[in-house]
Amino acid sequence: MTALIARSTYTVDPWDPSYGVAGVVDEPDGRAASIARLDLDVEVPSPSWKPLWPSRDVLLPSAVLFLDGVRRIDARVWVHGTSPQPIPGVAASLAAGLVSCDGTARIVDVRVDRGLYTADPSAAELATRHGTYAPRRAGAGLDELSLAVQRRLAELEVETALSWRSWTGAADDLLVTDGPLHGRGHLSRIVGYVKTHDKTYLDEPQASVVSSLLPGQRTPAFAITTSWRRNSWYLRLPTSASSPWSGVVRLECSADLDVDATIELADLTASVLPSYASVPHKDPRAPQNLVPIGGLERQLRHRLGDHAILYRALRAATS
Repeated sequence: MTALIARSTYTVDPWDPSYGVAGVVDEPDGRAASIARLDLDVEVPSPSWKPLWPSRDVLLPSAVLFLDGVRRIDARVWVHGTSPQPIPGVAASLAAGLVSCDGTARIVDVRVDRGLYTADPSAAELATRHGTYAPRRAGAGLDELSLAVQRRLAELEVETALSWRSWTGAADDLLVTDGPLHGRGHLSRIVGYVKTHDKTYLDEPQASVVSSLLPGQRTPAFAITTSWRRNSWYLRLPTSASSPWSGVVRLECSADLDVDATIELADLTASVLPSYASVPHKDPRAPQNLVPIGGLERQLRHRLGDHAILYRALRAATS
């Protein structure tokens, strides 16, 4: 089931994308994850770590902006073009959006992007009844395709934030991006918001400080270096749970900031983010899934469109 598009023809893999692809694709050798290097003395010497309340002199922002994005693989695609063998690709839908909270919370921008990710240089756009997938170059391996989709999502998020800031001209807002800061650290007044702790960075003495945090308290700032460097700190949100790390999130900012600017951002997050914490009877990921982020996620997934309809449209366009 193929269709001629410029110099390439496409075949939509009939397998559900969540199960991978029906064919076997050689992938490059994987690399072991980098071991993080820490500098625990950024704000205070590591032996002097203790829970910190935000400074009373912190200047509150004119608005808190929450930036998030979602991605979905609509279909696996085989590209029959310049190579004698079919080249794997993915048709993906992305959405990025921004919530502004300045006394009221409102979604101020949502952008949807559909792309056909493949290593084939001859690939052209794939037009369907319900959306057009622009060609985007990527590596040939499945991991490389996924990374290309993620990079494009980061670009879309940055475009969304820059457009809004250009329109408002605000110089004192705070931008909170859901997830690690990687790929967005060049933006001003931005922090990455990490809800889960699948990696353990701290040794026992400093981890015990995290366990002893009260709601609204944070740890001292420290630096993390993996494949990239950033400053970070832990913050506890209001929570009714009693486990040692319940309600704890990790924040990140650019390592290019000096110590004073890092401390200012850390105190600012401790001053404003607890008020946006969600509650268990409304969100199973409470309190870490902040209310503006939860609402934005629902809207973004709606804007992606119905997966089944888009998949059928892709099949029809290549029949």
